[in-house]
Amino acid sequence: MKLVIVESPTKTKSLSKYLGGDFEILASMGHVRDLPKSKFGIDINDLGKDKFEFLPVYELMDKKEETVRKLKMVAAKADEIILASDPDREGEAIAWHVNEILKESLKSKKKQPVFKRVAYNSITKEAILEAMEHPREIDMNMVNSQQARRFLDRLVGYKLSPILWKKVRRGLSAGRVQSVAVRLIVEREREIEKFVPVEYWQIRALVRTQEHKNSRTQEEFWVELAKYKASKADVHSGEEAKKILEVLESADYAVIDIKKAERKTQPHAPFKTSTLQQAAANVLGWSAKRTMNIAQKLYEQGDITYHRTDSFNLAQMAIDAVRKFIGEEYGEKYLPASPRIYKTSGKVVAQEAHEAVRPTHIEVTPEKYTGQEMATDEKKLYSLIWRRTVACQMAEAVFDDTKVMVKAGECELSANGIVVKFDGWKKLFSKDLPTTMQSGQAGEYQALPELSVGEVLSKKKVESLQKFSQPPARFNDASLIKELEKKGIGRPSTYAAIISTIIDRRYVEQKDRKFFPTSIGKAVVDFLMKNFPREMQYEFTAKMEDSLDDIASGKLPWMEMLSKFWGDFSRKLSKVDKESARIGVPTTGTGIKCPLCRTGEVVIRDGKFGRFLSCNRYPECTYKAPYIQYAEGVVCEKCGKKVVQKKTRTNRDFFGCEDYPNCTWASWKKPQPVDSSEKVVDSGGSGEDESETEE
Repeated sequence: MKLVIVESPTKTKSLSKYLGGDFEILASMGHVRDLPKSKFGIDINDLGKDKFEFLPVYELMDKKEETVRKLKMVAAKADEIILASDPDREGEAIAWHVNEILKESLKSKKKQPVFKRVAYNSITKEAILEAMEHPREIDMNMVNSQQARRFLDRLVGYKLSPILWKKVRRGLSAGRVQSVAVRLIVEREREIEKFVPVEYWQIRALVRTQEHKNSRTQEEFWVELAKYKASKADVHSGEEAKKILEVLESADYAVIDIKKAERKTQPHAPFKTSTLQQAAANVLGWSAKRTMNIAQKLYEQGDITYHRTDSFNLAQMAIDAVRKFIGEEYGEKYLPASPRIYKTSGKVVAQEAHEAVRPTHIEVTPEKYTGQEMATDEKKLYSLIWRRTVACQMAEAVFDDTKVMVKAGECELSANGIVVKFDGWKKLFSKDLPTTMQSGQAGEYQALPELSVGEVLSKKKVESLQKFSQPPARFNDASLIKELEKKGIGRPSTYAAIISTIIDRRYVEQKDRKFFPTSIGKAVVDFLMKNFPREMQYEFTAKMEDSLDDIASGKLPWMEMLSKFWGDFSRKLSKVDKESARIGVPTTGTGIKCPLCRTGEVVIRDGKFGRFLSCNRYPECTYKAPYIQYAEGVVCEKCGKKVVQKKTRTNRDFFGCEDYPNCTWASWKKPQPVDSSEKVVDSGGSGEDESETEE
């Protein structure tokens, strides 16, 4: 009998369809062994001259006793034990831990079973049978890379967190990568706080063509001020805008120049982990964690290839299948002469051997998929992956760009137009194709009539719009992931965990999909930047990731890398513990006198479980009360009382009646103000618009 050990029950179902009756398939349910939760769990032996030996004390994880007991029982009857966990560092580590546990339990057995490691990038019959025919040994370089990352995180978390308790506030914790990610958000917030908006005015005119003898209908289009008195238009006051409007009101309008140019756009590369997370955030409004959870289900069901990858590479058989599908479904004109090959830029990492994220069967379109396993969220993500994969092998899209210059007195105005000559790969994203410019969105493409140089236009109206320059945008899931990848902080497979951790620790909070640092987050970053500047450097964190990659590829001994880090870090810990000054977490005053001591002020503090009220004289005064955040301008739709903004256990915002539990009204959306006649538009996104223009 052959025992196959995978990570999840879903995989056992998928593999059982392809393997015969000689195989028994069990799930380890993820990791089975790890460093202990309640203690440090690593013995550090000082070998002198900044060389150390790190010896872990691994323990079975919580609630894994029964799983391991069953694995041992079945393994005792097996002739072969095939370790078939995921093909990355975490999967390799799981295989190694299971291997160590089972070998120990079977050491008294006379005939030892044969242990094999198999890896596959997709759960299809072809991929599984191919993997079974080509087993290998456990890759200890990948295992040691995973162990090195785990040890680094434990060294920082367990040794630095107690200092934060003493110097900032009890209950805080630090993370090797998470703290640097919080720094990004804090620095962006401070850029926004320092930003001084600059006033400027957008001036434009709505013009129309003249009637001609050939009975051409009059057509309207917008032109925007480009030059005034032969200089580039740069209007910064209402008085200046008024003068220009007076010129435009009385001027004659005529076309003075028309420039046309053909433009071609290439399709995006297929998805890798980071770009999949960014697209799902932009298009579907999903967090990185949600995206990875749904992608995991699709992978385990055999619908897509492995979703943790840094590669844009597609297997030749996949390219052939996609090109065949394009030719049959859309016609030869949508098929370029040769296949498109996408290369991954930057450092080649361990996951480079994987393919990009793609459907396993390209002929299964989102519309044709009728499987019971395909839930709504899974179908949305599958659709995104399917279209990106097909589009990457389609012909380029071709446009005619037109720029029209119009003379009006001392002013020159411009309009940009576009004509789609061939939609190419954009056929799969027809919602992306520009049509007409919406009011107030000057500078975008619009549909232009046929015009000629010297043609006279009539003015319908002119207008000026006061605007102000905008500060840098706060990070959202997509832009934060893009910045983390750009700076080499973490790896795409860790981004979901990084973002979830900094939210759970209350270092940042997410409102309307944007990240805001809390007062705790700012205080921790300030303390760490002052006392651990090297460890908080983006470049240093990126080099650590590169070192982990070098361990995985066998270029760097893992103990050497850990020793180099620990020598300097341990000395810095001791110095900061003795010499650094304590800093406080900023609070927000309310102007209300403390009801307990009658001398202090009630302030709003950030805590582990959210905001709360306390006295500013704490710990001398122990007054504490819940902080209730009311939604301004709205009332309960059921009873008319005030609406309170709350959070679920998973940190998701919702709105509820202040009179709960007497009134049970609750909503994910903020209710419409009672005195407002305007339509409330949900900016959260339904996921139906799968435009990829924001990628």
